[in-house]
Amino acid sequence: MATVDECRVALRKLGEQFDELDQESRARHVVDRSISCHISDLGVTFYGRIHHGGLGPFDDLPPGDARSANVKLTIGSDDLIALVNGELDMGRAVFGGRVKIDASFGDLMRLRKLL
Repeated sequence: MATVDECRVALRKLGEQFDELDQESRARHVVDRSISCHISDLGVTFYGRIHHGGLGPFDDLPPGDARSANVKLTIGSDDLIALVNGELDMGRAVFGGRVKIDASFGDLMRLRKLL
């Protein structure tokens, strides 16, 4: 099991990877959304935003009502690390039940283009 600090580092790395996306992809697929990422085995939730300028930063303090996040991810700590390091395919993780995404259909379609 990864630590909370390792998960923070992984989320920062995910934000850096998002920064590498070209501007055309961002313009076409990114809509400003709040995101919560619940690390199920650690019992901690990180909160952030996805927007044209980037992803994150993530914080473990809710911005108010955490239930209001537009996109809610639930993932195990080791799976988060593996996903960010390219060792776990997002599609397989979702269909295999290792990652749960709670979002509108439109948000899901946009996110799949970015992941």
